[in-house]
Amino acid sequence: MSIFLRATALAVAMTLGGCAVQGPAKQVDALAPQQWQAPLPHNGSQTDLATWWRAQSDGLLVELIESAQAASPTVASAASRIAQSRSERVAAGAALAPNVDAAASVNRANQQSALPMGTTSQAALNASWEIDLFGANRAARDAAQARLESAHAGWHDARVSVAAEVANQYYGLRACQQLLAVAQQDALSRADTAKLTELSAKAGFQSPASLALARASAADGNSRYIAQRAACDVDVKVLSALTAISEPQLRQKLAVAPAAAPSAGSPASGGTGSRTSAAGGVVAGYAAYAAPSIAIAELPARTLSQRPDVFTAEREVAAASADVGNAQAQRYPRLSLSGSVGVANFRTGGENTRTDTWTIGPLAISVPVFDAGRRAANVDAASARYDSAVSSYRATVRNAVSEVEQALVNLDATAARAGDAQTALEGYRANYSAVEDRYKNGMASLFELEDARRTRLAAEQTVINLQRERSAAWVALYRAAGGGWNPSAPAIAAN
Repeated sequence: MSIFLRATALAVAMTLGGCAVQGPAKQVDALAPQQWQAPLPHNGSQTDLATWWRAQSDGLLVELIESAQAASPTVASAASRIAQSRSERVAAGAALAPNVDAAASVNRANQQSALPMGTTSQAALNASWEIDLFGANRAARDAAQARLESAHAGWHDARVSVAAEVANQYYGLRACQQLLAVAQQDALSRADTAKLTELSAKAGFQSPASLALARASAADGNSRYIAQRAACDVDVKVLSALTAISEPQLRQKLAVAPAAAPSAGSPASGGTGSRTSAAGGVVAGYAAYAAPSIAIAELPARTLSQRPDVFTAEREVAAASADVGNAQAQRYPRLSLSGSVGVANFRTGGENTRTDTWTIGPLAISVPVFDAGRRAANVDAASARYDSAVSSYRATVRNAVSEVEQALVNLDATAARAGDAQTALEGYRANYSAVEDRYKNGMASLFELEDARRTRLAAEQTVINLQRERSAAWVALYRAAGGGWNPSAPAIAAN
């Protein structure tokens, strides 16, 4: 009879288990565009996107990024979220299985009855199992699994953000050093002009006004140089804080690190190589510090599938859907089964009496009757959170599309401007050289020389800043493309 009752209870539980409550759709349409509106880059490789900086052949940049990722509190926090989410997933999954506890006790008593005084020893295994009739525990497990997958994506997103930040700061520092070289050569040129003008003024060939202008120009050039040097010092300090490398050590590494050659296929290749300025100094080409190029898939959906933040938002939708199912299941009956098996020993007067015990049951059902609307309110709240997750997911997709489009536009614009900027620089350099020669021979005024100097200096800065913008656009595209993350790849274990 007892076997029949147990079989009946199990059959009822399995039948009711098929009535699990379902939440709203776990996946929704992202409403992504069908194609990119901005022109796509046509070179580079996407296979090594996760470690794109290695294509630069710049060992220092690799070292800086790895050091920053190891020291970043953002990455460490993301790793701790993985550990927390994994624990919550284990706990949620354990709710679907029976719980077994071991218990033991010893007591000695005199009950003042027909039983003599004695010592009772007991040991037992107690089991309990909540039969998941309507899928409440399964929904909680699914929500925990979705959030664990989201945490893994968040960890990669944190590493991508740190890599992009360090790369931008590194390229910015290298650009600052190039601008500093230009400012130094310009300051020396202005100082030489001031000395020449002073000699001419003493000989009576230049007016006092021209001498004052030359001295003012020299002072202005030296001021620009000092300001640029201070800006580079600030950049070094920021990079030191990002990478957790001491400033003296970082300065030493920057001083000995050779300029890396441009990556193959990079738009910077064949750009501004080392050139001799009209002032007589050598300004190293900024192309050596241009970011390596990467490729972008023609379909937005393929590119967006590599974005960890988009995947995180999509997993939050799935988790919110499971939360709705869990809240709805709480409004229905709950069935639980318990039992135990154990041994007992009663010792009195030197004699032992051993007994084996076991129980099955009770098979208990709990039916919600009245809760003043608490469970219904929980369902409404979970549904509202689901709607919010859907809205956030679609907003994340729109933002991702915008970031890729902006990076593509900036890449295209900097490529289109590069030729004009280089042509302008070569023309202004040639003009400055000619005016400088005429000034030394007394055939041009100091005003003409200073005007030519200003245009040449502006052109020098434009070329360097343009290459800096292009590197920033490549870094932005790397980040917008997801940094090489693949949602189907095995999850990375966080320590």
